[in-house]
Amino acid sequence: MSEPLNTGDFERLAEDTVEAGPWGYFVGGAGDERTLAENVAAFGRWHVRPRMLVDVASVTTATTVLGGEVSMPILVAPTAFQYLAHPDGDLAMARGAAAAGTVMCLSTLGGASAAQLAEAAPGARQWFQLYWSRDRGFTQSLVEAAADAGFEAIVLTVDLPAAGRRERDIRAAFEIPPDLPLPNLSDHLGRGDFHATLSEVVDPSVTWRDLEWLRSISSLPLLVKGILTEEDAQLACEHGVDGVVVSNHGGRQLDGAQASLDALPEVVEAVDGRCLVLMDGGVRRGTDVVTALALGAQAVLVGRPALWGLAVGGEEGVRRVLELLRSEVELALRLLGCPTPSAVTRAHVGRNAL
Repeated sequence: MSEPLNTGDFERLAEDTVEAGPWGYFVGGAGDERTLAENVAAFGRWHVRPRMLVDVASVTTATTVLGGEVSMPILVAPTAFQYLAHPDGDLAMARGAAAAGTVMCLSTLGGASAAQLAEAAPGARQWFQLYWSRDRGFTQSLVEAAADAGFEAIVLTVDLPAAGRRERDIRAAFEIPPDLPLPNLSDHLGRGDFHATLSEVVDPSVTWRDLEWLRSISSLPLLVKGILTEEDAQLACEHGVDGVVVSNHGGRQLDGAQASLDALPEVVEAVDGRCLVLMDGGVRRGTDVVTALALGAQAVLVGRPALWGLAVGGEEGVRRVLELLRSEVELALRLLGCPTPSAVTRAHVGRNAL
């Protein structure tokens, strides 16, 4: 293939690079994968409404997230087992995100500790995605390690009290390799069967009340990831979170759940400016990003496209995917008549007729 022109080109190149078992894990979803498909399809239910004769001689994609500037309203989502995509794994992802001027969120199931990631990309903006362990002391140690390494936020994933039924992985008998580095997991957790191991990682008894304890052990900003309803958005705000991530876990948990983009407007309305609103799921183009901005997100996170870049070219591949998306956002802003991401409003999109 010639030089990839879009994230779809990177996906096709990555598929030729990654082994079949890990590839199925990276791209698959739960059940019949309806929610997985809907995440992408949801963007097609909206059209953009460009405005003319607006001064767009100077356009910037830079924006502010949690009080710090990023080069674009696109952050790198937490994704597990990155060493199965490239030998440099999470470290290359961190360096690629830093080179593109944006935030990387390290997964609890990542192949690097917070300290290792900070060393790999010194001075970069980094967040830590947390799976709340049954061992509360171990959970506290992860949070404290992230703070000690200079991470800026904790992103608590709340949509995984148990692993979704991911049938691609079951059919492929996907197992976690025994030599795969997973420094953020307790030593007692076994390897092998993926679903069993993942379900052991989390404490299914955690409730909203437990956020008080998490707040008590860390002053880092707290975001909750996996919000799809106005009811949970209200509860998140009532419990003092700093941000919510509208997400269905990339279609990997409860098949039949609403597409993230479809859930975004009701969450934004419920939050009513009380905290940061981000979203992930199905973002493949710069126009997807501006559509999410128009519906109230302050930025999006991308997971699979960044992984495809990692698989194709390591650190440089990650940077290229992010820069490609950034350039698409810049062009979309210019053609919409929006000199900055904050200039995008609900009036810049319309719902397609059924």
